[in-house]
Amino acid sequence: MAPEALLRAAFQAALDAADPKQSLAAHLPPRPRGRLVVLGAGKAAASMAQAVEAHYGAPLEGLVVTRYGHALPTQWIEVVEAAHPVPDAAGLEAAQRCLDIAEGLGPDDLLLALVSGGGSALLTLPLPGISLAEIQALYRDLLACGANIAEFNCVRRHLSRSQGGRLAAAAHPAPVLGLLMSDVPGDDAPAIASGPVVADASTIADAKAILAHYKIDLPASIQAALDNPEAESVKPGDARLARVQTRMIVTPQAALEAAAKRIEALGVKAHILSDRIEGEARDTGAVLAAIALQVAARGQPFAPPCVLLSGGETTVTLRKGEETGRGGRNVEFLLAFGLAVQDHPAITALAADTDGIDGIEEIAGALWRPGTLARGADAAKALKRHDGHGFFQAVDAAIVTGPTHTNVNDFRAIYIDK
Repeated sequence: MAPEALLRAAFQAALDAADPKQSLAAHLPPRPRGRLVVLGAGKAAASMAQAVEAHYGAPLEGLVVTRYGHALPTQWIEVVEAAHPVPDAAGLEAAQRCLDIAEGLGPDDLLLALVSGGGSALLTLPLPGISLAEIQALYRDLLACGANIAEFNCVRRHLSRSQGGRLAAAAHPAPVLGLLMSDVPGDDAPAIASGPVVADASTIADAKAILAHYKIDLPASIQAALDNPEAESVKPGDARLARVQTRMIVTPQAALEAAAKRIEALGVKAHILSDRIEGEARDTGAVLAAIALQVAARGQPFAPPCVLLSGGETTVTLRKGEETGRGGRNVEFLLAFGLAVQDHPAITALAADTDGIDGIEEIAGALWRPGTLARGADAAKALKRHDGHGFFQAVDAAIVTGPTHTNVNDFRAIYIDK
């Protein structure tokens, strides 16, 4: 099989393994004596809701929030679309409705919480006194400053009425089962959608330290919220979470393992480097390029032909006053990778986001093929301007999947031929 076809097959295998319709039903409990209510948020929320409906049928009720363009038809669970990665009024209204529904549950009811990546923005509900415009400005600053997902979501948990365990606390005394799809390095439950149904061991002091580190200017309302100890998130051991259980139904590692299995079925060795790579996307590109070149030149640490797989969540730092194009972390990675390997005839790479959206573009990622630089587009200039999407569209190498209705974060596959 040609290298590009092999990498595309591996990516599709990862997407198939991350489809909640394939894994969610095995984690669903019997019906409760009371109401069965579904609440959720994330880019996979609609697909998860469909899987719940297929399992239970009526009676069933609830509400999930997903990104614009990612809704799917449901019969009993309402699907609301809202903005991501910067929240909007539709998301805030849906989050308030979710909180209100949770507060109306009793001890014989069951809250089934469907939590997937993207839920941090989609379930945003700022603390009293913080306006939508203020939280939007803060999110934009955090997106641009290079904060990693754990840091970003620590701040979110301490400015939200629906996250940091607060949705589950609102449902008390009803039991809560959280079904989580991980999109974060290490599968850290409080970081997935900023942890609406799990306890949060981080503190307001941690959130303040992150904001200070990145030198983010705060309006008086957000500063006041962070100065109020009553705004602390729900901590481990809180009695309101005594009836909460969580289950991880899909992880980045499982998607990488499925990709590796598909590659080896096609006769090529696959090696998973890590499911939790973080850091600047361009730095990650340079490092993985060095490994690929070592494999190609010396057969170390693996003999070619082989595929190197990795996942995680890198970042792109945008500096004030810097000229920017249309980019995302996967195409930024791939530009830096390609500039390092040049047009090496034995190296082909694919980098894409499993939700089908790299950055804010409806483009999942791209391919780097031998001969890419020879096509004439200026890769160095594109990297400097964070214009990966513009570059890869110009060389006809963009990958467009449309909404995948899942999200287990970045997927990177590098093929090194003999």
